[in-house]
This record gives sequence, structure tokens and C-alpha cells, in this order.
Amino acid sequence: MLNTLLSYKRWANTEMFDSLLKVHASAAAEPAHTMLRLLNHVYVVDRIFQAHLLGQPHGYTALNTEQTPDLRGLWQAVQQLDNWYLDYAASLTSQDAQERLNFNYVDGKAACMSRAEMLLHVVNHGSYHRGAVGELLHQCGLPPPHDVLTVFLHKQAATTTG
Repeated sequence: MLNTLLSYKRWANTEMFDSLLKVHASAAAEPAHTMLRLLNHVYVVDRIFQAHLLGQPHGYTALNTEQTPDLRGLWQAVQQLDNWYLDYAASLTSQDAQERLNFNYVDGKAACMSRAEMLLHVVNHGSYHRGAVGELLHQCGLPPPHDVLTVFLHKQAATTTG
């Protein structure tokens, strides 16, 4: 299931960034900037949890960066990280996935989660914020992508059955 959910995350990110690359210039400056900040936040949190999974320091002191990256640069970084998550999850045994890891949140509070819980958090966190970006697109009169899990599963089933 983790591999399916992380494949969905990669597909949904592709749908969102493809949509944004087509319409980003059509959106008003403020909503466009907000969309980019939201997606950068998701990327930063994904990087933070990557570091937790690897038992390495992440170097972030906040849940977003001070500077806002450009859309294309962020999209390239997101693709690389989505692929890393897929490869990482594929390498886990069931026992590895259930291993609990201690770490600290950016605010310094101690936490403990299993590897599977961390991966599920990354999937859910991205879905939540992509939904907010979709609503901003809608408010700008632009079509948001239809990037829900059911569409992904239907498309995946269609490619495997015919």
C-alpha cells in the first residue's frame, strides 16, 4: 500500500505542476505566489522527513524557506524527491516499515514515528496542501487538476488491464 500511495503522490504532483506550468502566469500575482509557497512548504517537509528516515540532520529551522524558488526549479526538485521516496519505500521490508524512529520536529519537540507512519504523513500532507492550491486555482478562474486517489487508481487499472 505504501508503494501505491507514494506512486499516487508522484502522479498527483505531476498533475498539479503540469497544471501550474500551464496557467501560473494567468493567475494574479498574490495567489500565484501563495501557491508556490504552499508547494515549497510541502517540499521542505518532505525533505525534513527524508532526513528523519535516514537518521540525518536536515538543516531546516522552519517549515518553509525564506526565499521562494521558481516554479520550474521547484518542480525538478520535487520530481527527484518523489522518485527517492518511491525507491526508499520499495527497499523497505515489512519489519523495516514498522521500525519506530526518534527525531525532533523543527520546533525542537521530541517525536517518535514508524517509517510507515512517516511515509503516510508525507502522502497526506502533500494531498492536503495540493487541495489548497487547487482551491486557489479555482478562485482565480483556472481549472484545478483532478488529482484524487480514485482517478489515479482508475488510470492505473486501465493501463494494467488494457
